[in-house]
Amino acid sequence: MENVFKYFEFSSFLKDESDTFSGNEIAFSELNSEHFLIFEKEKESYNLYVSKYASKKEIGKSSPEIVERIVTNYDKSNPAHRIAIRRYFE
Repeated sequence: MENVFKYFEFSSFLKDESDTFSGNEIAFSELNSEHFLIFEKEKESYNLYVSKYASKKEIGKSSPEIVERIVTNYDKSNPAHRIAIRRYFE
């Protein structure tokens, strides 16, 4: 997973204080000034979300305006999961 995080320029993991992600650790990558991909670390698995915030300073601190789960239990060896993340960076 480290290669996925580096390739798509995800931030370091931080604790979610907004309760949007159940207090789990999250990492984000900026799509534009308001839209972000977020990986939530849930025990030993990762869930991938697309979200909208007023600014990236709000991530992990307040609830997003929009959040949608794209992939549950992300598996980098699953072609459908790789396609799901790539479509946001095209």
